[in-house]
Amino acid sequence: MWAGCLLAAILCAACAGQAQPEDGNRYQIYYVNNEETKTLTAEYVSGTQDTEALLTELLGQLAQVPAKFEYKAPLAGGFSLLGYTLDNGTLTLDFDGYYREMDTVKEVLVRAAIVRTLTQIPGITYVIFTVQGELLTDSSGAAIGTMSSDMFIDNAGNEINAYEKVNLKLYFADASGAGLVEENRRNVVYSSNISLEKLVVEKLIAGPEAAGAYPTINPQTKIIGVTVRDGTCYVNLDEAFMSQPYNVSAEATIYSIVNSLVELSNVNRVQISIGGETNISYREKFNFSDVYERNLDLLVTQ
Repeated sequence: MWAGCLLAAILCAACAGQAQPEDGNRYQIYYVNNEETKTLTAEYVSGTQDTEALLTELLGQLAQVPAKFEYKAPLAGGFSLLGYTLDNGTLTLDFDGYYREMDTVKEVLVRAAIVRTLTQIPGITYVIFTVQGELLTDSSGAAIGTMSSDMFIDNAGNEINAYEKVNLKLYFADASGAGLVEENRRNVVYSSNISLEKLVVEKLIAGPEAAGAYPTINPQTKIIGVTVRDGTCYVNLDEAFMSQPYNVSAEATIYSIVNSLVELSNVNRVQISIGGETNISYREKFNFSDVYERNLDLLVTQ
């Protein structure tokens, strides 16, 4: 294990602006564009093959203000790298508390730029981010953990190109419409500018993908808002939710939402509202002024 004792050297590398050698190994340094909507790259040539020396060089490049005006250096954003360790191919970078002050979109872009740059180094396969020694968490409060370069997907269009992958466990109706079945989705790609809670509700409205699973929510339903506070997820839907076009029980509909959201590490309970109102009864069985917890009694094994 290497302790990150070379931060002074990193800063010197960032400030020196030394000319690159003509011969050597070529790497792509990833930057964030000025609009903070995507990452950009510039080629960098290094004459060293030593892992630690190269790591120091590339960290220096990530901290150095680029020559191109439209590029922003990922490590020059108002937060500081406190140290790093490298153990068995996994690099852990520890940042100060100011790292958490970035908005969600910029943070994902910065993280993507750093991970993609540093995993080009032979001997570094994965990167972990910590903030003052604690694992970095996403907008839902879930620990991000180990990252590789292929976690970040580029979008060729005009929208933000920072996307992430996540595994989801969703609950849909069984063939009878009275029970629930699990649907496990691997490597779901989602945009960094929405929360995981909203992603779950979007996927439930869109309906199942697996055979033997059936939709529980009117597909015309629109999401007004999804927020989490103190372990409770507040789901605000429009009036279309009250209309049920499928032969599905009220219990299956409500607990498809509740059980799916409680699968997220930061959610323990769910409250549903319609247009912000909770003094509403759903099919004369569920009062939306109540808060609901996980119920696996409806689960049917296939």
